[in-house]
Amino acid sequence: MRRRAFITLLGAAAWPLAARAQQAGKQYRLGMLAVTRRPWDGLFDGLQDYGYVEGRNLITERRYSEGQAERWPEIAAELVKLRVDIILVNTTPAALAAKTATSTIPIVFPTAFDPVGAGLATSLSRPGGNVTGLGLFVPEVSAKGLALLKEAVPELTQVAVLWNAANPANALVWKNVEETARAAGLGLYSHQVREKDIGGAFVAIMKERPQGLLVLVDARLNQYRNQIVDFTLHERLPAAFQFREFVELGGLMSYGPSLRHTFYRAAYYIDRILKGAKPADLPIEQPTKFELVINLKTARAFGLNIPQALLARADEVIE
Repeated sequence: MRRRAFITLLGAAAWPLAARAQQAGKQYRLGMLAVTRRPWDGLFDGLQDYGYVEGRNLITERRYSEGQAERWPEIAAELVKLRVDIILVNTTPAALAAKTATSTIPIVFPTAFDPVGAGLATSLSRPGGNVTGLGLFVPEVSAKGLALLKEAVPELTQVAVLWNAANPANALVWKNVEETARAAGLGLYSHQVREKDIGGAFVAIMKERPQGLLVLVDARLNQYRNQIVDFTLHERLPAAFQFREFVELGGLMSYGPSLRHTFYRAAYYIDRILKGAKPADLPIEQPTKFELVINLKTARAFGLNIPQALLARADEVIE
């Protein structure tokens, strides 16, 4: 090989290494706003795949509301004062607080239920501000979950619905659930979860003795994940959820998008923004794949005989 060609080839090979070394040498500061200290399943796997490792080239500043919604403005302001490069939020109220606190620091949400309706973005295709990410607003998902619960428990006639009416996105979800219930001949008991009053909802549900439970999961109800599943197991109450994490804890079944995937995908937005992309130009993604997960062990404990046709359609059956 000629000397000049060898030098050119060597330089070309060294360039990506030099670029990676330069990126590895810079530290980015990621602010994180969440309700509780529950792990951000999938997020750090995604960040690592894009070359960001906590403690090496990534510093995280984590703040939690611990279920106190009034704290969002205060802790969002803390992250702004720290001059973080990006703020990651896992609830719509947290995103709104962060958006109020700063119009310049990019904000990424992995699980916004209705980003346009909530005022976080102008449109899904062009958010138009400093906020973007992934939406989870598919009103039909919970209605489908109710229909699947009826299929799993054919004798179902009365269903309790546990939900957070303070979340504006849930109004349309509830409407879809009501329509599905009417078509299936199901009666609904509505139980709205107030701040720190999940126990009161449990007491009310026990008094009504429904044959099933539908949980419209959002960030507020997600923080009660363990308590809700424990309640259904103690009362032997067949329940349908939106996320598989509830089923992995012992809930009967779930139908909805993968939370782990959405948090993993959030790393893509973080990487694009750190490399210079503007949130205003990054379209908000909506889920396109939904998974049905059934806990057959729980079904057997409840004495339920899940139809084979339903089991065959499940993406995963936990035995």
